[in-house]
Amino acid sequence: MARYDEVARDLRERIHTGEYPPGATLPKYSDMTTTYGVGRGVVSQAIAVLEREGLVRPIKRTGIVVLDWTRERRRITRGLLVARDPHRGYIFPAASRPDEPWQVHGRPFREYVPASARIAEILGVDAGLPTLRRRRVTSPEGEVPFQLVDTWISPTAVRDAPQVADPSTGPGGYIDRLEEAGHGPLAWTEHTRARLPDREEARLLEISPEMPVFEMALLGTSAMTQEVIEVTVRVIPADRVEMVSELKRASSAAWPTEPVQPG
Repeated sequence: MARYDEVARDLRERIHTGEYPPGATLPKYSDMTTTYGVGRGVVSQAIAVLEREGLVRPIKRTGIVVLDWTRERRRITRGLLVARDPHRGYIFPAASRPDEPWQVHGRPFREYVPASARIAEILGVDAGLPTLRRRRVTSPEGEVPFQLVDTWISPTAVRDAPQVADPSTGPGGYIDRLEEAGHGPLAWTEHTRARLPDREEARLLEISPEMPVFEMALLGTSAMTQEVIEVTVRVIPADRVEMVSELKRASSAAWPTEPVQPG
């Protein structure tokens, strides 16, 4: 076993046994190098392992803080049904449970920011082009930030439906405004992948940059142009969720099985 793995194993055990409870800080680097008889680089590698496991997070001027690793993972069943509420508009498959209150951390805001290479490719615009982004950080009430949600709307769509750039998009939200402008009915596809967060995402979600995240991108395609005109990117720390899918039997897999006739 590599020396940094030994250090990580010992620190992990101390965290799990409660010697370092959630909210506590680990000893300083100088103390750990003395305790374990290793260099600073070995300690850094060990801490990086614990960061990826969601056990600790270095915070400037505070130290290496132990996270609440006892928090139960939220199970997300990714359904395929898009519903509609007459008062709220479209309802997409989400991490929330029926009637569960959620809160917004900070203030939702909208701004024009340079489109990343990925967003530019999805929306068919030049990378770096100032593009409307609506951002919010949410979680179940009383919990730490659970997800970062960015909605990007193409310049063409903003031109056709200017109200999508307003603080209040009106009843039904920005999707209703896009559909009313001639792009309806929108069709959606969802793309899910795992990756590391960028520094801004890690800061807003209060996680380590070493913690992988799930990225779920919901792409909305215009019925008029057959192009993606809006995309909502949901970023969730990987230590907070597990994805659940209910498998269905095709008719060929019905039980009891049909007896095989001798050939």
